[in-house]
Amino acid sequence: MIDFDKILKEAQEELNNITSIIDLNTFFQTYLGKAGKVTELMKLMKEIPNEEKKNFGLAVNNLKQTISQNIEDKEKFFAEKKIQDSINNTKLIDLTVPTNKKIKGSLHPITIVQEKVINIFLSMGFTVEDGNEIETEYNNFEAVNVPKNHPARDMQDTFYLDNGQVLKTHTSAAQNRIMKKYGAPLKAIFPGRCFRNEELDASHENTFFQIEGMMIDKNVSISNLIYFMKEMLTQVFGKEIQVRLRPGFFPFVEPGFELDISCPYCNGKGCRVCKQGGWIELCPCGMIHPNVLKMGGINPDEYQGFAFGLGFSRLAMMNYDITEIRLLNSGNITALSQAKIK
Repeated sequence: MIDFDKILKEAQEELNNITSIIDLNTFFQTYLGKAGKVTELMKLMKEIPNEEKKNFGLAVNNLKQTISQNIEDKEKFFAEKKIQDSINNTKLIDLTVPTNKKIKGSLHPITIVQEKVINIFLSMGFTVEDGNEIETEYNNFEAVNVPKNHPARDMQDTFYLDNGQVLKTHTSAAQNRIMKKYGAPLKAIFPGRCFRNEELDASHENTFFQIEGMMIDKNVSISNLIYFMKEMLTQVFGKEIQVRLRPGFFPFVEPGFELDISCPYCNGKGCRVCKQGGWIELCPCGMIHPNVLKMGGINPDEYQGFAFGLGFSRLAMMNYDITEIRLLNSGNITALSQAKIK
C-alpha cells in the first residue's frame, strides 16, 4: 500500500531546506519530472484493480497539485527575496534633493541663420551647392582672377597643404566649378566653412562660415544685385532694410562694392552696434569680372552676372547678442544657449 501522506511530508521537508532556485529545479525533476516520484506513481495505474483506480488516481492527482503549489510558492519567495536584496543593497536616494534642470539641445546660432538664408534664396529660385573645404590653388585664387604673385593674395593668409592644395579661404573658390557644372544662365548659392591663418580676437577667427551667391544671365545688372540683397536681408531681420553700395576692390568683380545696410537695431539713428554711424558694413559684392566668366566657360559678351559673399558668423553675431566671435566655435554650451535673437 502506498503512503501518500509520507511522500508529501518528505517532499515538504526537502522543500523547506532548499535555499536556491537551482536546488528548486532539481527538486521539481525529483518529484514532477519525467522520471520523478509522482510521475512514476501515475505509471502504476495499470496495475491497480479497477475498483481502486478512481481513489488511487485522485490521491496521485492531489499529491501532484500540492507539490506543484508548494514549488510555485517557493519560486515566488525567491523572486521577492531577490527584489528585497536588491533594495537593501541600493544606496538610499534623497528624493527631496533638487535635481539639475535638464538642458535641452538646440541648433547652433550659425546653423539657424544659415538655414534661414538658404530657405530665402530657395524661395527666389536659387540652387544650393556644396563647396569643398580643401581646394586647388587654381580654384581658390586663379579662377577668381587672383593670379600667382598678385598682391591680393596677401589679403588672405592661407593654410597650404603638403600636396599643394589649400584650405579654402573663401566660398568664392567654388565659383569656377559651379559655372562649369551649370553653364549660363544660373542662380546658385554655396554656403561653407572657410579657413585663414588669422590672429584671433573678438572679431577674427581662423575658422568661419560664409555663403557665396551668384546669378548669371543676359542683361543682369547691379539693380538685380541690390534687389536680391534687400529682399534677403529684409526677410532675415524681419523689417525693411535699406542698403547702399560703396566702391571696393575685389579681383573677382568689376565693378566691386562694399554693401552696407541701415542699422536694423537703431533704424539708422546711431547705436553701439553701428558705432553711431547708422550703417553696418556687411559684405563684398559686385558684377562678376569678365575674366572669371571666361575661366568658367561662359561668354562675357553674351552673359553678365553678380556675385556676393556674406559671412554667416557676422550675420549670426548681428542677429544674436554675441559680441565675441570666438564663442561661436568654442563649444561653450552655456554661452551659446544664452544668445538671444534680436
